Amino acid sequence: MADEITKSFARIAGIIETARENTFQKVNEELIRMYWNVGEFLSGESQSASFGDAYIDSVADFIQQEFPGIRGFTRRGLYRMKRFYEIYKDDEFVTTLLTQVSWSNHLAIISKAKTEEERHFYLMLSIKERYTARELQRQIDSAYYERYMLSKDKIKPETVVKEGTVPFLDTYVLDFLTLPKNYKEKDLKKAILNNLKDFILEVGRDFTFIDEEYKVEVGNRDFFIDLLFFHRGLSCLVAFELKIGQFEPEYVSKMDFYLEALDRQCRKENENPSVGVILCALKDDEVVEYSLSRTLSPTMVSEYTLQLPDKKILRKKLRELSEIAEIRMNE
Repeated sequence: MADEITKSFARIAGIIETARENTFQKVNEELIRMYWNVGEFLSGESQSASFGDAYIDSVADFIQQEFPGIRGFTRRGLYRMKRFYEIYKDDEFVTTLLTQVSWSNHLAIISKAKTEEERHFYLMLSIKERYTARELQRQIDSAYYERYMLSKDKIKPETVVKEGTVPFLDTYVLDFLTLPKNYKEKDLKKAILNNLKDFILEVGRDFTFIDEEYKVEVGNRDFFIDLLFFHRGLSCLVAFELKIGQFEPEYVSKMDFYLEALDRQCRKENENPSVGVILCALKDDEVVEYSLSRTLSPTMVSEYTLQLPDKKILRKKLRELSEIAEIRMNE
């Protein structure tokens, strides 16, 4: 009887939560449309020679008189609405996406993203991952776009869900970890587990945590995988091995062994082959390339950093890669 009551409570909670989410989405859609229409109006009026620089100040004062206490319609807020409209007015790609993103996230994107492609990226990512304003700001600050784009040419085809989608990054930013001086691998693992929500935000919300020190038995011996996840998009198990030093070639054979054990003992019939991620503090790309060249296992060697990256350096690398790709296309 108690179980039936608990289940009924859960169903009621689900109904309420769904209604709340739908209500929030409808309110957000109307807000974004209002900001768009106000921005369109201000953009059009600003083209008139009869209006000076003080026009928007006057509009802000008028709105406060007509609608006392209304938020967001300060001089700064009105300029943001005008810019919001002017950035996207000729961008057909985003017209159906704008109302799916919160105003706070829109402000973060238009203030920080430097190119149309980067804006599109963060709009799509915000919708897919359902980021809060804090979460999106963190991803922008950590140069997620640049790291994603730099990872595209390094990832193996078998670890891609579909064309254009990269489920793993070449570099992960773990700035949210608090680690002791001269930390060890067990300290790194403990810190990740203590900050699992932030770690999954960084690696992607398609990851579901299964266990730490996951045991696989082969022969008469027990072996332990540092962290085991399930990836919903790939529909497969993902083993993480943590290394606090530089990548070494022998790490690949150990990961091959773990993936073989997972596929033979744990993988279900409807799941894809297991994937491995070797997460190191440092790596030499040429050594990684040689090490992975003959392995058949879907393994990614990624680097982690405990500090926010220099976005200028990453953008420079991205420009260089784009220039090289363009030269090769024209040859």
